[in-house]
Amino acid sequence: MRKGYKAVATELVRVIAETELVKTLVLKPKRVFSFKAGQFVELLVPGVGEAPFTPSSSPFRSEQIELTIMKAGRLSKQIHELKPGAVMGLRGPYGKGYPIEEFFGKELLIVGGGVGLAPLRSLLWSVLENRNKFSKLILVYGAKSPRDLIYRNELESWAKDGLSVHISVDVGDESWKGEVGVVTMLLPGIEVDVERAIAVVCGPPVMMKFSVGELLAKGLKPSQIYLSMERNMSCGIGKCGHCRLGNYYICTDGPVFRYDKVEGISGLWD
Repeated sequence: MRKGYKAVATELVRVIAETELVKTLVLKPKRVFSFKAGQFVELLVPGVGEAPFTPSSSPFRSEQIELTIMKAGRLSKQIHELKPGAVMGLRGPYGKGYPIEEFFGKELLIVGGGVGLAPLRSLLWSVLENRNKFSKLILVYGAKSPRDLIYRNELESWAKDGLSVHISVDVGDESWKGEVGVVTMLLPGIEVDVERAIAVVCGPPVMMKFSVGELLAKGLKPSQIYLSMERNMSCGIGKCGHCRLGNYYICTDGPVFRYDKVEGISGLWD
């Protein structure tokens, strides 16, 4: 049996409502389940189906795993209705994660849009665990509105842990005192040493497209930009072909890609 192919029984121990449409599931596998930041897993709901999700928890915690899921379709709707005590299947991990060791000594700029911050959360925990190995850590995050911001409490705690946090919302409300506008508008004002910077981007395709454009305009090279390409994955092992991207399969060759490896591929931002 291929390692990671057989599902591990996993109990739902807690549900955290992040927003009206986003919940974080805290899961406890029946055996130790480890992964690297950026890898993904397949979550099986008995009698309903399975889908790929990138863990949003710290890779340094192997006794539990967290998945942050937006309600967007039939399966995710069923997942949102689950209560603590439910038992599901978990298989993986799959794919290639972030080459974090290659980032050591660099200025790391992390750019997230909407629920795209979920896969980046695992990376954030990893780099904060190695805070002294980075010369600068910056998070730029945007959401549609203040009520759509996820991990609100952690955004504040990360700022206290040496992470420079910059947040914007597309549309503010009477309580919002921060920046208003799409997240990419923040990037021109972010100061980084372009010779020593690494940028990581995850979010909706259009947000990633324009974020890359802003990063290139700042002087970063395509080889300094990493994308988390989470789309169209299904089987997780490169057999179904749903996630084909040029000559790559996102599930096996990604989901983390260096931009110079995929730049110019037709349909990259679809």
